[in-house]
Amino acid sequence: MFPQSRGEPRTDVMATVPDPGAGSVARVRDLYKSFGSFQVMRGLTLDFKPQAVTTILGPSGTGKSVLLKHLVGLLEPDAGTVEIFGQDIWKVHERDRAELRKRFGVLFQDGALFGSMNVYDNVAFPLRKHTDMPESEIREVVMERLKEVGLEAAEKKAPNEISGGMRKRAGFARALVLNPEIVLFDEPDSGLDPVRTSLLNDVILKVHNDDKGTYVVVTHDIRTARKVSDYVGLIWKGRVVYYGAADEAFASDDPFVRQFLAGDSVGPLGMD
Repeated sequence: MFPQSRGEPRTDVMATVPDPGAGSVARVRDLYKSFGSFQVMRGLTLDFKPQAVTTILGPSGTGKSVLLKHLVGLLEPDAGTVEIFGQDIWKVHERDRAELRKRFGVLFQDGALFGSMNVYDNVAFPLRKHTDMPESEIREVVMERLKEVGLEAAEKKAPNEISGGMRKRAGFARALVLNPEIVLFDEPDSGLDPVRTSLLNDVILKVHNDDKGTYVVVTHDIRTARKVSDYVGLIWKGRVVYYGAADEAFASDDPFVRQFLAGDSVGPLGMD
């Protein structure tokens, strides 16, 4: 995929990954995953700091979205472990795994709203499905979340009546209604122009500041990573080649990290 040249990250060693210790909410250890003959994960190891925003970066096809699906228990590893709140999610009963999933919120690339429902009913859906909450309480929670993302005036609109940025914010509100401890963002800036991307990032930062929680953001957008990240993980060929505090990542002397974060054409990262 990449030329064997000076400055190319080594794949025979794992990146040094700081261990947050007993407070870790999510830990991935020596994760392997293949789809047919295509090996995506090749021994990925990563811990996610509690109450922080961790951004996962890397070239296309390196396993960023596949990592998110492992975290939420939608994909089972071929080898390795995924621990959520201290539990190996593939060594617990399916019922317990389903309960663990309720502690997640997920914002998908396109918002993944139901086209047959208005914004309000989309956001209310998880509460109606997973709780016995009366409608009066559901309305209170939904309107609070819509207000949080600036959509309280759009509650009766259908998804096709609002902009792409608004659909992302509606998806974010839906991801929050069960008060998740971990929120996963799969390329939240995909399809948005720079201004709407920046506005969405402002919402992410504000909500995280208000609610805390562990946020994991997969993105290709360096401006997003620079704006929202507490920590940055860089994945290459299914392994973590860099992990550290965001300010350290953007000041790194590593040729691969520097080239990717700067968007330069010269360096170890090529077109193939």
